[in-house]
Amino acid sequence: MKIAFATQDKEHVDAHFGWAKSIVVYEANAEGHRFVESFEFGDKLEEDGDEDKLAPKLEAIKDCAIVYVAAIGGSGAARVVAMKIHPIKVPAPESIAEILDKLVVVLKGTPPPWLRKALEKDNPRAVNFEEDEVTP
Repeated sequence: MKIAFATQDKEHVDAHFGWAKSIVVYEANAEGHRFVESFEFGDKLEEDGDEDKLAPKLEAIKDCAIVYVAAIGGSGAARVVAMKIHPIKVPAPESIAEILDKLVVVLKGTPPPWLRKALEKDNPRAVNFEEDEVTP
């Protein structure tokens, strides 16, 4: 599954979603994790009520199951959740590598329900209608 991180330095989750200079994306599973892509955002990053600045960030995380942030506004959170992406607020700056290492350990075991649901984003439930027989 793909995981996004709102960051100022590309090494820590230390940015508000709307104000992040960068969003880095990693792929993670029970075997480990790998860097996928980094998105850079310049120009106006401060809080100003401009919802349009969220559009490129939402586009950057569209394939992700989880986004880690230092903070996220109400409308940003609503838009992220509507995309079936689970936002996770990190209370203090935390190393992206450490978060990924912990996540891999959890994925090797029995992930909590919210994480199992996030994992379903990569593996939508397959429905085989041929097995369903309709008898009159």
